[in-house]
Amino acid sequence: MTVTDAVTNRLLSLCGQRGWTIHTLAIVSGLSPSTVKSILYGNSRNPGVVTIKILCDGLGISLEEFFSGPEFENLEQEIQ
Repeated sequence: MTVTDAVTNRLLSLCGQRGWTIHTLAIVSGLSPSTVKSILYGNSRNPGVVTIKILCDGLGISLEEFFSGPEFENLEQEIQ
């Protein structure tokens, strides 16, 4: 799994735990739905840490909590 896939999976998992849609995540985070969708659908292959932090704020978690998810345990080497 790549980092991009892990971020996508983690966001979808956290939304699922809360019963939120992508639109809800965008609204509570103060981001446009198109920004969140571009991250989740792979159009934004490198979302910035500030954007991830904003999403974490909306989810009510810290960056540490976000990146401690199981999706980040066994990532592929990004540089080949």
